[in-house]
Amino acid sequence: MARSHHRKKHREHVRQFSHTHNTATPQSRNGKAVNIVMIVGALAGFAIGYFASEGELIWMTLGLLAGAAGGYFVGKKIDEGK
Repeated sequence: MARSHHRKKHREHVRQFSHTHNTATPQSRNGKAVNIVMIVGALAGFAIGYFASEGELIWMTLGLLAGAAGGYFVGKKIDEGK
């Protein structure tokens, strides 16, 4: 049968562990929208460039870069609103 004096030590250890390792700040959580929207924008720009140019590499690359840039700025606006 489990002894209760071990449980008390364990609970205290877990409580201390959660306080020392809880370093998430609101700023780091808000920075996630930029990355996600930029990747989605890059994929959309690549797809648009592929279908519009029938597979020419230069237009697909330009679409990818334009989509990533647009996604970056949209993501920054989303993060500023949070």
